[in-house]
Amino acid sequence: MEYFLELFFSGLTRGSIYALIALGYTMVYGIIELINFAHGEIYMIGAFVGLVVAGILTSFGFPAASIIILASIAAIIYAAAYGFTLEKIAYRPLRDAPRLSPLISAIGMSIFLQNYVMLSQTSDFLSFPNLIPEFHFLGKYESMVGSSDFVIIVVAAVVMVALNLFIKFTRMGKAMRATAQNRKMAMLVGINVDQVISATFVIGSALAAVGGILIASHIGQINFFIGFIAGIKAFTAAVLGGIGSIPGAMLGGLILGWTESFCTGYVSSDYEDVFAFALLVLILIFRPSGLLGKAKTQKV
Repeated sequence: MEYFLELFFSGLTRGSIYALIALGYTMVYGIIELINFAHGEIYMIGAFVGLVVAGILTSFGFPAASIIILASIAAIIYAAAYGFTLEKIAYRPLRDAPRLSPLISAIGMSIFLQNYVMLSQTSDFLSFPNLIPEFHFLGKYESMVGSSDFVIIVVAAVVMVALNLFIKFTRMGKAMRATAQNRKMAMLVGINVDQVISATFVIGSALAAVGGILIASHIGQINFFIGFIAGIKAFTAAVLGGIGSIPGAMLGGLILGWTESFCTGYVSSDYEDVFAFALLVLILIFRPSGLLGKAKTQKV
């Protein structure tokens, strides 16, 4: 039972990170029906910014708790700026182009950002300091839920609840829902659609940066390629839960995390990705719109 719980919380930690990144995919798709394949690289850039800021603050003798907070704030601001710029340069000019054009642009930006970080930093793995302090109240449960696991799960839960409240009750959230439902009608009633889309990219990028800081501190190393792997997994989670659905992205991330964790623990780590993508294939066969997604009706 203890081993089962250990795998359960390990999967919950993974799933929480996947969900944080998947939210960016699903929000952008819900608004403009675009798969932002450069989103994983925003996650990676957030982790690198956190590493640079953490190194500077450590040299000045800042305590670990303040370092992770300040590094996270810097990573969020930097990643949000990248997300805003990415939308304005790579996607906005192609908004009315055939769907293949923005897709190619997204893949191109992903490759560009990977190589930009590789050349400006290094192609090797870099060690990332463990900035999360030990929580003694976990006590005997620490073997199942470490301090970093606990912080990741709590932060992910708080962010997801806050995002849901933001989407439901704020003025910008209502504008996002209106734009997702019908962009042209939203423009007719006075909604600044360009501003809404930019805000969507900014929020999604900020969430990816939070995930990048947390998982980098948890694992202890980063390199320029981590965004590609995490991005593919998060995109899988978004599709699994129903791309375009925020609760679906959360559910898909958790299911994917648990699938990988239990398959690694009870079968073999060699088949981790096989089981994850096999689950996605089964969901798409029997429920093409995803677990919580809604099939779109075609008007003729």
